[in-house]
Amino acid sequence: LAGKKYISLAITEAFAGSDVSGVQTVAVRDGDEWVVSGTKKWITNGTFSDYFTTLCKTDAGLVVLLIERTDAVSTKAVKTSYSATAGTAFVMFDKARVPVANTLGQVGKGLSVILSNFNHERWMVTATSLGAQRVVVDECLKWTNQRIAFGKPLHAQAVIRAKLAAMISRVEACQAWVENITLQMNNMSYQEQSDKLAGPIALLKQFVSKAGRETAEDATQIFGGRGITASGMGKIIENYHRTSPFDAILAGAEDVLGDLGVRQAIRKMPKNARL
Repeated sequence: LAGKKYISLAITEAFAGSDVSGVQTVAVRDGDEWVVSGTKKWITNGTFSDYFTTLCKTDAGLVVLLIERTDAVSTKAVKTSYSATAGTAFVMFDKARVPVANTLGQVGKGLSVILSNFNHERWMVTATSLGAQRVVVDECLKWTNQRIAFGKPLHAQAVIRAKLAAMISRVEACQAWVENITLQMNNMSYQEQSDKLAGPIALLKQFVSKAGRETAEDATQIFGGRGITASGMGKIIENYHRTSPFDAILAGAEDVLGDLGVRQAIRKMPKNARL
């Protein structure tokens, strides 16, 4: 609570990403402790974390453990193109001993514990993307009013207005959907959220991340050379155009989430539904 300790969510492995149940990190019970061996990869905050909320497999199924950094836990920075400050790491557990008291949830119910966080994580990535898109639209409106081309402001060109119309429409559509989902999250119990919102949030995240890439492309066209320059008046556009594709991967790959949303919709559909 004091913010003096860092923690990370250690789920993903080199060969277990969207297939969460395929993790190979093993936890073996030894008296009042778990002995954990295995590796995790692409763990945000991992480089400087003091604790790791870790998904492991046991003889009785999956379990989530809160593992403290000790001599048996080591990390190695993973160089990525999306953020040097994310502390992305490869995490190694070499027979790390963990008190049984650090078990989160029930043994065998680890997948449920992990899934309980996914809705909020995907909502967070979506809301962050939406905020960035609004900034980009704002920059474009100001630039087209300031930039003079052929003796007139840039927004005097019909093709530029068409791009602005598309950008604004996408952002407002995203905003409406985010607010709709947020209202439901705030008025549902955790059980209701898990049952009803996993699919809609997955589809929302897919929609917003795709909208972000389209907005980034339109903004770059509006800014021209400045839109690919990492300094000056176009630096925000350059940064967003370069980094917006990462939203398609963070908190769940875009195509996987789209499929999740449709599968949940089909599952909820009456079996006798016909035209």
